[in-house]
Amino acid sequence: MTETQIERLPDEEFRRVLCVVAHPDDLEYGTSAAVAEWTDRGIEVSYLLLTKGEAGMQIPPEECARIRRGEQERACAQVGVSELVMLDHPDGMLVYSLDIRRDIARRIREFKPDAVVTSAWDLEASWGLNQADHRVAGVCVLDAVRDADNTWVHPELAKHENLPKWGVRWLLVGGHPKPTHGVPVSDASVQRAVKSLEAHEEYLAAIPGHPAPADFIPAMLTGGGKALGVEHAMLFGAFDLRGRPAGP
Repeated sequence: MTETQIERLPDEEFRRVLCVVAHPDDLEYGTSAAVAEWTDRGIEVSYLLLTKGEAGMQIPPEECARIRRGEQERACAQVGVSELVMLDHPDGMLVYSLDIRRDIARRIREFKPDAVVTSAWDLEASWGLNQADHRVAGVCVLDAVRDADNTWVHPELAKHENLPKWGVRWLLVGGHPKPTHGVPVSDASVQRAVKSLEAHEEYLAAIPGHPAPADFIPAMLTGGGKALGVEHAMLFGAFDLRGRPAGP
């Protein structure tokens, strides 16, 4: 999978994890298995979606947004996530902006996570050419994590919203081309991850040729497990923002 040695993520002291992505369903392609492990251990996990996914199906956007909200809520329930925030940035048309960075930094300061999870922003991903919103979201998250810990960036958050800076320890990037760390996941978490993606039933049915979640999610997590030396694992490009190296 990679020539880099994969280490086990040192998440024993995590209390809160914030997952930030562009769309409903983005976290269900493997990351939700790690989420299931974290919530089983009592770690509080919150989801922040930058859009409502209203452009994901060829039906009226209002109807699509309603369907996708319900599907995402059911996906969250499968892996123990009770807090879901969906913003109003335009699906399919995300543009890198200070507004998006501010919205993410605001949520980081509110939730005070130990780690922030997002998806890869590379143009080419393991599944093919990466979608525009994914790329924008990932880079905005990268910069917002830094913004959240800077007194002089978005100072209005502290001055007007009583949200002083907060320093995140770990930035975890799912789908990173050179993963450094993994989270071992149980058979039960693998199945919960499958069910979390299956919860997006109407959305997946609208994608021609999309494979059944059970046909590829377990295999993907098995591949991650081989890299980590366990049965199943979710891999991340992990960046320790407090100064330790991200890999060996």
